Amino acid sequence: MLDICLLGTGGMMPLPYRWLTAMMARCEGSNLLIDCGEGTQIALKEKGWSPKPIDIICFTHYHADHISGLPGLLLTMGNAERTEPLTLIGPKGLERVVGALRTIAPELPFNLKFIELSENREQIIQGPYVIDAYRVNHNVVCYGYSISIPRAGRFDVDRAREAGIPQKYWSRLQKGETLKDGEHVLTPDMVLGPKRRGLKVTYCTDTRPVPVIAEYAADADLFICEGMYGEEGKEAKAREYRHMTFYEAAGLAKSAQPKQMWLTHYSPSLTRPEEFMDKVKAIFPRAKAARDAWTIELEFDEE
Repeated sequence: MLDICLLGTGGMMPLPYRWLTAMMARCEGSNLLIDCGEGTQIALKEKGWSPKPIDIICFTHYHADHISGLPGLLLTMGNAERTEPLTLIGPKGLERVVGALRTIAPELPFNLKFIELSENREQIIQGPYVIDAYRVNHNVVCYGYSISIPRAGRFDVDRAREAGIPQKYWSRLQKGETLKDGEHVLTPDMVLGPKRRGLKVTYCTDTRPVPVIAEYAADADLFICEGMYGEEGKEAKAREYRHMTFYEAAGLAKSAQPKQMWLTHYSPSLTRPEEFMDKVKAIFPRAKAARDAWTIELEFDEE
């Protein structure tokens, strides 16, 4: 199972009723955060989720509304007596940017591990997550992320018995371990069927609509996409500042066909995004105008 919470849905600045865009994923006891704008830890507190178990933070880019909440979050994690290392992922320059922010959070009881992205596409495996980072089109270097939870094939008891594999090894092989039994090497493929469909969430903000987004969002369980503007006549502004309208986001979803799409990263002037959803749903019927603290529990397909 994969829990997703869209902690905030605002762009540019927090509002009394809308925190800045950030997303939390929880799976197998490991927490992953994407972006950390001002107010993120308050949004976490309101949701009732703790920042202490966060193992990974991915940054799309280094504009303030996506990273300015980091120093406070780090201090809160430290005050919670966290000692485990924290992995930070983001575009090139991450360590320098975080180092500058840590001027006001200099002492932490845990280490920071930095993974800086430099290629147009990169894949990183951390804990239960397969993290695919892909370059998008903003006015600074910016990445979107797909977070996947792979699922191994079904355990085949008959194959295990035919291969003479002792039952004491079955559960470990099912978990993906490679083992030795005397001189024999036992591998998971000896007892597992074809890989089954896993879970996938694709997230992007601060970008023009580019084909790579639809490519990574294809068949996702959830596609969380920027919708900066819903009002008529904002197309030129979206192009100038490298953002998206609701309708451009819906066009990407129509191409990708995820199970559902949540719009996020609204302009401060957009007070009632739901008013524009009829036109959006005409393009992609499974679109929703997300609100702060929206949560979904994604589960593997039943077989």
